[in-house]
Amino acid sequence: MSMPFYVPPEQMMKDRADYARKGIARGRALVGLRYVDGIALVAENPSETLRKISEIYDRIAFAGVGKYNEFDQLRVAGVRAADLKGFQFSRDDVDARSLANEYARFLGQTFTHEMKPMEVEILVAEVGEDATDDQMFHILYDGTMFDQRDHAAIGGDSERINEALAASFSAALDRDDAIRAGVEALSAEHQLGPDDLEVAVLCRGSARRCFQRLSVADLTVILNA
Repeated sequence: MSMPFYVPPEQMMKDRADYARKGIARGRALVGLRYVDGIALVAENPSETLRKISEIYDRIAFAGVGKYNEFDQLRVAGVRAADLKGFQFSRDDVDARSLANEYARFLGQTFTHEMKPMEVEILVAEVGEDATDDQMFHILYDGTMFDQRDHAAIGGDSERINEALAASFSAALDRDDAIRAGVEALSAEHQLGPDDLEVAVLCRGSARRCFQRLSVADLTVILNA
């Protein structure tokens, strides 16, 4: 009887991580950054139908990069989990931290136990009653989670984009300035116009539902200001 082929666990984990990173790097990047009255999410996405940025709950948004069908599966699961928790307890009990922990647990379990890891990175953002309560969580393909205070970049050349965001970020940014800063960080290697972008904000001054998606016309005005 032949012996089964042996692969050291550390090599197996490295191969899975390399596989996931290569898949994610082929996609277009996305950024999130705080501004005075909320959080702006800016993605390079020329598609008019496939969305990278979506509403999860009243004050919570989801953004994903990588393999679309995989991060959309996570989005749908997040919506269902948030709706169930809000129904069973209270709408105020639904928060980005617990949702991000669930995503991290699921991605970590998939990475460890399944043959193929999920080729995704996701960002979960929540706008608070004031700026000190804003939250952004960056979750990797292996379940590693980072608490991002001011800005975050996922997918593509995220290290370079994060450096550009750090150079332009200010706590005094308004909505339009934050969007322009995000677009500028994404546009370092090639110019992006309104038709190439998907942008949404979590606006603190709104009523119960804070998620607002910006149209191409809105972006044209902002970028040409």
